[in-house]
Amino acid sequence: MRTGGKLDGRVVVITGAARGIGALLAGRLAAGGARIALLGLEPAELRRVSESLPTESAHWQVDVTDEQALARVAAEVEEHFGRVDAVVANAGVAAGGRFVDSAASVWNRVVQVNLLGSANTARAFLPMLLESRGYLLQIASLAALTPAPLMSAYCASKSGVETFAHCLRAELGHRGVGVGVAYLSWTDTDMVRGADEDEVMRELRSRLPWPASRTYPAGLAVARIARGVERRSARVHMPWWLRGAQIARGFSPTVMALVGRYEMPRVDRRLAAVGMRTGLIGAGGAADDRAGSEKGD
Repeated sequence: MRTGGKLDGRVVVITGAARGIGALLAGRLAAGGARIALLGLEPAELRRVSESLPTESAHWQVDVTDEQALARVAAEVEEHFGRVDAVVANAGVAAGGRFVDSAASVWNRVVQVNLLGSANTARAFLPMLLESRGYLLQIASLAALTPAPLMSAYCASKSGVETFAHCLRAELGHRGVGVGVAYLSWTDTDMVRGADEDEVMRELRSRLPWPASRTYPAGLAVARIARGVERRSARVHMPWWLRGAQIARGFSPTVMALVGRYEMPRVDRRLAAVGMRTGLIGAGGAADDRAGSEKGD
């Protein structure tokens, strides 16, 4: 076990911690000596992750869209560990498809989990972060920088959490609380693998220009995120070229509109021929009604 780093003995809360980025990040931070509070929807998986960590840890089953339940869990986390030094708002879900065909319940649920769930997380844990002069890291996405057809709910929610985090940084910086945003491209997690199971989404993604079409190893993203937590970074980019995408983001709506005019007629024909799965994609990569359990762009 590697200890003695900046996080040695610090308490880090991770939402969406049962699988993927959340679970791997817990292991990485614990290896640096951090004590870990795991939050998610799958108690068996949370227990498995907790038991694998080399430092003190505990886990709680909670849906981040349930404000009262999350507030109760936050109080239990503080009672158990005595403090909270950092929070990684990682929980999220995705859904693909044309907005005109989407079920309102599915579209709304993506926004509820990704945006409102992040706000609930911040509201529950900010009193402790103010006391410890701690750090909040919001996991966002390339989707916050570039709009994409068939991903309106996900892009809207990730744009929202990015702006929300920037607002918090401006409000809380003078009180010693750091706030950061992590931008991830396609990362090899259950969520991305689940999206690739849909023929139309897989085909559309394959036609993106390199390197936007590439899927990156989860370990690389986790290493970058962990370093961001240690350094209290305002921005974390994985991969490196997302820095350039952020600079060029003003042009992306125009570019994507042109891409849509070219690609969407073909997508419409493919949808008419094979259809498209609807529903949420979360932990396990399945389209279902679970939410708040995992994130991996």
